[in-house]
Amino acid sequence: MTPPPHPPPGHPLLDGTDHELLLRLLSLPTAGPLEGGTAPEALRSAQRHYAHAAARAGLRVLRHAPCDPVWLERPDVPAVVRRAAEADPGFLTAQPSLLLRLGPQAPRSRTVMFNVHLDTVAGDEPVRFTGRRFHGRGAVDAKGPAVALLAGIRAAAAASPGLGRDVGVLVQAVGGEEGGAMGTYGTRPLLAAGHYGRLNVFCEPTGLRSVPRATASMTARITVEGEDAIDDRPEAGHNASVLLGHLAQHLGHRLDGAVPGTRVCVAGLRTGELHNRVYGRGTLLLNLSYGHGDDGRRLAGALNDALQDGLARFGERFGETAAFARTAKDAARIVRLHWDKRDLPALRDSDPWAEALLAGAGAAPAPADDPGFTCDALWASGLPGAFTTVLGPGSLEANHAHAQGEFVDLDDLEEFAGVVARLLGAFADHPAPPVPSGEDPDPCRKGGTTA
Repeated sequence: MTPPPHPPPGHPLLDGTDHELLLRLLSLPTAGPLEGGTAPEALRSAQRHYAHAAARAGLRVLRHAPCDPVWLERPDVPAVVRRAAEADPGFLTAQPSLLLRLGPQAPRSRTVMFNVHLDTVAGDEPVRFTGRRFHGRGAVDAKGPAVALLAGIRAAAAASPGLGRDVGVLVQAVGGEEGGAMGTYGTRPLLAAGHYGRLNVFCEPTGLRSVPRATASMTARITVEGEDAIDDRPEAGHNASVLLGHLAQHLGHRLDGAVPGTRVCVAGLRTGELHNRVYGRGTLLLNLSYGHGDDGRRLAGALNDALQDGLARFGERFGETAAFARTAKDAARIVRLHWDKRDLPALRDSDPWAEALLAGAGAAPAPADDPGFTCDALWASGLPGAFTTVLGPGSLEANHAHAQGEFVDLDDLEEFAGVVARLLGAFADHPAPPVPSGEDPDPCRKGGTTA
């Protein structure tokens, strides 16, 4: 780990201690168990370092613990989470959430909440700081934004005496965002327990644009449960490789643009790795994202229809072949569609007052046709009396989030810290107008517990 050089000239919001904190966080392998992480204490350790640094801004720890296991029993929890928790008794223990607050509890109308995740995807990345750029896994997604957030809060608290007195600031530093966990045991229980504000900011790379939207996603698992065969008699078995290969192409073509505003990712296809056998069993995965619940339901229906059509076309194409006739004859019987996750909410928020506040702080509004992306902000959908946006430095694509060579520039972190400081100052100076509380569409938020 390269020691941090001196800060750039001027009056930066991030100082050498912040640089050291970020390098320390980057050095901790906080990939969760769903990403194959093998350091169960790393996330808890990262959160402790973060809480210690947050004390410089006056933030104190309200809670540092995993959620109640009851949250994993909900029907919309992704199957990958259920399986991992069943296999590992320490699954939740290794993934606590950290909740911080500046000052005493304030009314929701005078509270701002920031959410940032400290878990990462898998993959070792060399940790270093060149003086202008931080490199390492989580640099932009989202350990860099997490550190810049503290610098922004610290600057705002120093400039606005009302922060921590008349205005409350909450910070959620969670795990369980990556690996398909979808925030179901990190962010979701915290929001359900009421730990949110009139304004809520989820710190993710958006190029410092305010994106009050977050897509949700479904994962479809198409399986073939047939019989294997030796390569000398391929016609004796069911060829899952050919069948799933056909379905992958058919579904990719049929679902592309089938429901405007949705996205379909034809993902993993697995049958086997040896050359001298026919594999009768296999799996095809598809990830389907949407920005509206109705679009998600339409997309699920379109997938089911396309799958039935694909099976019929497979029968027509391969029914008279020597090697694949049995597969074609039995295709409808041996193919099954399962949903690893489904029916999750999507965020689509709007509030002229909050959006004007963000724009004035330097967070330009994202174009209306920008659908956003899937992140924990989806659980803020329908929060009564609240506005939620996604905002942070850098770009998922340009900064190589989830990929080799992840980085974040110090200038971008500085700019984000400035936006945070100005946003909190404006929030303190301009009380929010009341909004209708309405009826909470997600019953999980009523009587929820994080204990």
